[in-house]
Amino acid sequence: MNTQKNNSLGPFVVLTFIYFIVGFLTTVNGQFQGPLKIAFLSHTEELKNTLTTLISFFFFLGYLLNSSLGGRWINSHGYKSTLLRALAVMVGGLLTYSFSSWLVVHYGEAGINISADRIPYGYFVFLLGSYLMGTSAALLQVVINPYIAAYDLPGTQPVQRMNIVCAINSFGTTIAPFFVTGIMFAGVALESVTADQLLIPFLLIALCIVLTTVVTSRLSLPDIQGTRADSGEKLNRSIWSFRHLKLGVIAIFFYVGAEVSVGVNVNLHAMELIEAGHGLSFFGKDHLILWGLDLGIPALLATLYWGGFMVGRLTFSFFNQVSSRVLLVVTTLIAIVLTLIAIFTNNLWVLVSVGLCHSVMWSCIFTLAIKGLGRYTSKASGVFMMGVFGGAIFPVLQGVLADVWHSWQWTWMLVIVCELVMLYYALSGSRIKDAAECK
Repeated sequence: MNTQKNNSLGPFVVLTFIYFIVGFLTTVNGQFQGPLKIAFLSHTEELKNTLTTLISFFFFLGYLLNSSLGGRWINSHGYKSTLLRALAVMVGGLLTYSFSSWLVVHYGEAGINISADRIPYGYFVFLLGSYLMGTSAALLQVVINPYIAAYDLPGTQPVQRMNIVCAINSFGTTIAPFFVTGIMFAGVALESVTADQLLIPFLLIALCIVLTTVVTSRLSLPDIQGTRADSGEKLNRSIWSFRHLKLGVIAIFFYVGAEVSVGVNVNLHAMELIEAGHGLSFFGKDHLILWGLDLGIPALLATLYWGGFMVGRLTFSFFNQVSSRVLLVVTTLIAIVLTLIAIFTNNLWVLVSVGLCHSVMWSCIFTLAIKGLGRYTSKASGVFMMGVFGGAIFPVLQGVLADVWHSWQWTWMLVIVCELVMLYYALSGSRIKDAAECK
């Protein structure tokens, strides 16, 4: 087994770039909710919001069902092999996306009836692609998160390294909404998007991931001692016996639920306001025109939200003495206040500002949850990533409530519930009581 012999920057840079890809494609997947609502579900009425949010549901279902697989692969085959397998799954997901758009273009009338709605088969194929993409993202994060936390770079703390990597990840999430509207759809307004505009961009992205996989396979990625069990080695304790990890999985479930709900559903809320004639303006303009392309106010809202992640993570990456617990308490309290203001004023510009608070919560919860776990760390990372399934539950639940209440405004109370759970974890659930025995 290769082990870390020095503190070179190479592996850190490679994994940071791949984490950028994860953030970029995760947000691209979420941003397809609006376009697919138009291109794939134009003939649906009763279940339109519910079916649209199922795209995110299946993406994060991959986290729930396959995250633990990543931990087992790391223990059996090492970090690099698991990384390459995850990238291969990502290519499969992108090709499935392309096939779904091909089906809708050529066999758009073929489908099944659900309630009073006609759903094309291409929609279900896209859900499969979303599941594969979520599986890939889960496996990649199972590798990257513990590796970055344990990879000792001089003058840095684990939460600081996590914030640096997550800041680059957030850069990917920030540019993704404009990539979807400005590049993939060539500036066409969301209400005019067609399925044939998806085919070629997905094939080109798949080609980029293939090239990334080839390059990564030729790079050195040393193993990290003390973070995983050797092949065939049995661990004495159940991973679920560590209280702070178990509650950390619950906390990340609610965190990702809040993070993704705002990131992918703010577009749908914005579209609802525009359709109702309330309108949204940016410095007095109803459309955001750049170089002749209509990039859209909904895309701008999502970009500001994910951009807040990038700004927040870059800012806090310079602080190496800040307690993860204190930081989590402060940011959850501020997020609660901002979300309440947004709900009562129905102001989406205030709502997306919670991205600044959400930016550091992942790093705080992850470092608190795996602290002191030693050889259980890689397995704990796989278990921890199962909690990301919250990103599947809450956006769909919010979509169901929006259909029932015929409005998105009060559905954001779900975010308040999520913030309160994270506040509890920061104050009490993250305190270590039993990790010393695992070393």
